[in-house]
Amino acid sequence: MSENLVTKSFINVDKDSHFPIQNLPYGIFKPDANSHSRAGTAIGEFVLDLSVLETKGFFKDIISAVNVFSNDSLNSFMSLEKVTHKEVRNILQSLLNENNPLLRDDENLKKECLIPVNKCIMCMPVHIGDYTDFYSSKEHATNVGIMFRGKENALMPNWLHLPVAYHGRASSVILSGENIIRPKGQTKADTAEIPSFGPSKLLDFELEMGFFIGKGNKLGHAIPVNEAADHIFGMVLVNDWSARDIQKWEYVPLGPFLAKNFATSISPWIVTLDALEPFKSVKVIQNPEPLPYLQSKDNWSYDIKLDVSLKTGQSNDSFIISKSNFKNLYWDICQQLAHHTVTGCNMRTGDLLASGTISGPTKDSYGSMLELTWRGEEPIKLPNGEERKFLADGDELIITGYCEGDGYRVGFGEVTGKILPSVLN
Repeated sequence: MSENLVTKSFINVDKDSHFPIQNLPYGIFKPDANSHSRAGTAIGEFVLDLSVLETKGFFKDIISAVNVFSNDSLNSFMSLEKVTHKEVRNILQSLLNENNPLLRDDENLKKECLIPVNKCIMCMPVHIGDYTDFYSSKEHATNVGIMFRGKENALMPNWLHLPVAYHGRASSVILSGENIIRPKGQTKADTAEIPSFGPSKLLDFELEMGFFIGKGNKLGHAIPVNEAADHIFGMVLVNDWSARDIQKWEYVPLGPFLAKNFATSISPWIVTLDALEPFKSVKVIQNPEPLPYLQSKDNWSYDIKLDVSLKTGQSNDSFIISKSNFKNLYWDICQQLAHHTVTGCNMRTGDLLASGTISGPTKDSYGSMLELTWRGEEPIKLPNGEERKFLADGDELIITGYCEGDGYRVGFGEVTGKILPSVLN
């Protein structure tokens, strides 16, 4: 079924929902606490259980592997060829189409495979082997550079020539909704002679997006930039929590370490590149021109609106503190993947690569407290009268993202995390 003809499901979906028939993201869920994890897709306020459809034989002609959707991760499905992903998507869109009676009129099958999302328990969707975080927003890199090195040296000499990144901890990538315990570590005040140890006082969020590797590459064989999209399964929202005071003291000469290793939150639903295809946008102009291995045939990004909200322990309401867009990134996801593998580094199914903080050109589009408050010198004034320089215990940070279509949205849901006090031990 042609995707541009798929406009409505027999399941009622609100126009502001992130999960219409045009989206159909993949995730791992439990129907209840006593059930095993399995794969599903989101449609409106329901989760469609793909393991049930698999058992009924809906995918038998295109997937030879057994129980791909009955696993506790999406890795097996993600490792399949891109054409298989497209065929599964076509089957799902056909089944959910308002004019197809196959599922629409089968009350027993609907009861078995359609579960209200508010009854489901979302799980980590992928077994993540490796995690790399980039630094691909020119506005963010410039702002941070100005703060610590001055305007004349804001961008390091290499920044406009390659996508800068660091290797993070896959073990501390967590699912949206899990609490964040304030990290402890060494910090050093500018006026102090020696460092001190204790809870971070400058805890921050980072507005990011990430992508998961579908089919990997062999060691020693790079992924060309124009083939990179074929290796990307889909995207999620990311919050790479940061302890700025720990980071300031430790980052020279090898970059982030303890300031970043304690938690990275991701959203539970993986939105495929097929779902994002209608929202391709012209990418920012790169000057100077990248080296040939980073030059794409198509100069594109995605128009994904990103909102950051803060809910304090003193308020029942959340307040938007930043509005940005994924298309603000200087280095795109294909360039990131091509650069990562140009040495012959092998990507494996389930590897996570994140964008780095996504800041826009105006202050209200900055993607971190570090920038929004300019190192704490200009506190955010919230509508309830509170102020914030950095995140306080009890604060909850909420990031949402979506693409705007003609009468519908293709969204990612949200990624949230609440700050708890540091553990004493």
